[in-house]
This record gives sequence, structure tokens and C-alpha cells, in this order.
Amino acid sequence: MFIVAMIVALSKLIFWQDMDIFQNIVDALFNAANTGFTMSLGLTGILCFWMGIMKIGENGGAIAILTRFISPLFQKIFPEVPKDHPANGAMMMNISANMLGLDNSATPMGLKAMKELQTLNPEKEKATNAQIMFLVLNTSGLTIIPVSIFALRAESSSPTSVFLPILITTFLSSLFGLIIVGLRQRINLLNKTILLYIGSLTLFIISLIIYVIYNPDKSEVISKVGGNLLIFTIVVLFMLLAYRKKVNVYESFIEGAKEGFEVAIKIIPYLVAMLAAIAVLRASGALDEAFNGIKMAVIYMGITVTEWVDALPVAFMKPLSGGGARGAYVEVMNNFGIDSLQEKIAATMQGSTETTLYVVAVYFGSVDIKNSRYAVGAGLLCDLVGIIAAIFISYLFYTNG
Repeated sequence: MFIVAMIVALSKLIFWQDMDIFQNIVDALFNAANTGFTMSLGLTGILCFWMGIMKIGENGGAIAILTRFISPLFQKIFPEVPKDHPANGAMMMNISANMLGLDNSATPMGLKAMKELQTLNPEKEKATNAQIMFLVLNTSGLTIIPVSIFALRAESSSPTSVFLPILITTFLSSLFGLIIVGLRQRINLLNKTILLYIGSLTLFIISLIIYVIYNPDKSEVISKVGGNLLIFTIVVLFMLLAYRKKVNVYESFIEGAKEGFEVAIKIIPYLVAMLAAIAVLRASGALDEAFNGIKMAVIYMGITVTEWVDALPVAFMKPLSGGGARGAYVEVMNNFGIDSLQEKIAATMQGSTETTLYVVAVYFGSVDIKNSRYAVGAGLLCDLVGIIAAIFISYLFYTNG
């Protein structure tokens, strides 16, 4: 990004005699660094709160309940894994933790699951069907509570207004991942257990989408009231579960809040780095020219709505780097304003999938797998489906149809 910015800026200086270009780049660089630091500090409070709530849920048995709930489904989509194998428990806890936004708990359990699956692998350098299915379900990123996005939107008039669009988008991405990998592995997706789980969720999501299509004026109400009601219900439920298990709710909250503070501090360097890189690219004019070209092409094809093009930096960065995608999202937020259509589309994209290439590198690298077979392709296809779904769902919810 810095090299491209330098080439474009030199071209403007030499050929167009733009004497202000490098001043603009340097100013943008320092402004971005300051914005990244300020933004990270602003995240601290909301991250502490949500991580505290998540710790209450974790200690109260929320993961255990989710694990028991999805156990029958896992037995069908991982037919090569014996019923009592330790990989099952690790996989279910990882997926459950991801669904609750508990990244700190999810990653260690994910690595443990991959290690246990490796014990069933006859070819140690080649990914098994079970490992690929597990990885794709991770990269498709089904999330019930997108904690980090709520934190980034803390200054919004309704930080959780993106909750339902993100939930629908991640479900569609995960459903696509399950189908494409299931077909490749010749898993019977018409099995009654799979149909009961997936069919019920799909029916709910389709019903919600159809209702919004035919009642566009209710889309904002559904997202705000329904989403916030569900979120607060989960918070209260977590506390009741903890109370039932005689868990000290306050101490659990403090334990999680401390982790939230550590997370907020840790993301400062990543956020500053990516904001600075994007800022110099934009200040040089390269980024604007690139996306103006995309907009012109979109308009030429007869597509009149182009706000989603401004959110594409998030889509491009998401498969590569979680920190990069976060930085791109903050850049969109700063340029177009929080609660703008562009910002809401970017937020939905940010929550649509996981960081595919990072997950592949970490999970497969942890067990020395060199041949990932079709895992990367399937993961990237899930990303594409997630991004496309994010665009359509965003316009459906945020523009009253």
C-alpha cells in the first residue's frame, strides 16, 4: 500500500505538478495514527462490558448447553469421527464459543480439535474430510453475538442495529459452506437430523427475510427492537445460568472485563498500522481512483445503487487479515460517518465471515498439514457468498426495502 501510494504520488508530482500531494499524505498518515489510538481507547469500555458478559455465560455453562444442542448434528456431518472421540467435544466447544463471540476461548479449542482430528489422519500432511469440514465451518463464521462490531459501533445511535443482518448473513455463509463441503464429501444432507437442524434455521431466516420484503417499513423496527430484545434476553439468561450454577456473577464479569481491556490494548498496533496504510493510499488518490473505476463499471452495467462499492475495502481485506478488515471498516466509518449506509454495509461485511487465510494457516500449520486440498477454495467461496449476502441483506434492512 505504501509503495503504490508512493508511485501514484510521484506521478502526480512529476506529471501534474501537484505540490501538495506529499503534504497531504504525511498529514493523512499522522491523522490515521491518532485516529487508530483514539478509536482503540474508545473500544475499551464496551469491550470490557461484553467480554465480562461473555465470561459470565462461559462460567455459567452457556457453551456446555450449546455443545449438547449441536451434538446430534455434528455426529452426522463428521461421519468419519467416532462418536466418543475427544475431537467431537473440542470441535463443539470451539463452534459454540465462536457463535458466542468468545474468540479467546474458541481459538485454543479449535487448535485442540485440529490436533485430535490429526490422530485420525492416515496421511499426516494431507487434510482429512473432517478437518476440512471443521475449518470451513470456522471460516464461514456463524456468530450469534458479534461483540467486536458492537464495540466499534459504540458511538452509534443504536450499536446493535446491525445484529440481525449480521446473523442472517453469517447463517447464509455457513449454510453454503456446509452444503458445498457436504456435497464434495458425499454426506447425506437429506438426513432427517440434518434437515431438522438446518431446515428449522433456514425456515426461520427465510420467513424473516420475506416478512421484511413485504413489510419494508418494519425492517428498522425488527432490527432494533427484535435484535436488542434478543441480545438483552441472552445477557439476562447468562446471568440466570450463572446464578443457577452458584457462580459469582460479579467476579466472573470482572475476570472477563480484564480480558476485554487486554484485547483493547492489543489491537492498537494493528489498527494503527492498517489505518495508516489505507490513509496514505487514499491520500495519494490511488484508492479513490480504483473505486471510482469500479463504480463506473457498476453504473455502466445498469446498477444504480453503488454505496456498497465504498465498503469493498472491508470485503477485500477480510479473507487476509482480521486487523486489516477492522482497519478498513474504521476507515469507512470515518469517511462516511457512523450509521451511514456505507458504514452499515461495511459492518455487515465485517461480521459476515472469518479471516479465511489466517485460519487456514494457523489451524493447518499447528498440525503440519501441507496439502489443504479444497479447504482454501471452499473457505474463499464462503467469503464471497458472505459478502454478496451482506450487500443484499444490508439494502433490505437499512433502506426500507
